[in-house]
Amino acid sequence: MSIAATIEAKLRRAFAPVRLDIVDESHRHAGHAGARPEGETHFRVEIVAAVFAGLSRVARQRAVYEALAEELAGPVHALSLSASAPGERDPAATA
Repeated sequence: MSIAATIEAKLRRAFAPVRLDIVDESHRHAGHAGARPEGETHFRVEIVAAVFAGLSRVARQRAVYEALAEELAGPVHALSLSASAPGERDPAATA
């Protein structure tokens, strides 16, 4: 199973998101620390889940990092994360 597929499975199981986007951005980091030629080292994750309602940004990040602890300790070098609850304004949509 690919690292992206593992990330998706773990986040779906842990948070039952209504929206989950996982983008492998490894190609943008070729030659940087932690990059591997085969990719799957740098990811951008946008997740929207009801479980995040009432949690601070830091608490949301900690919850996701905990769910992905094994990947972050090994093959994943960097994770850009946007975590929100349904109905919240998506900071990434701000122009």
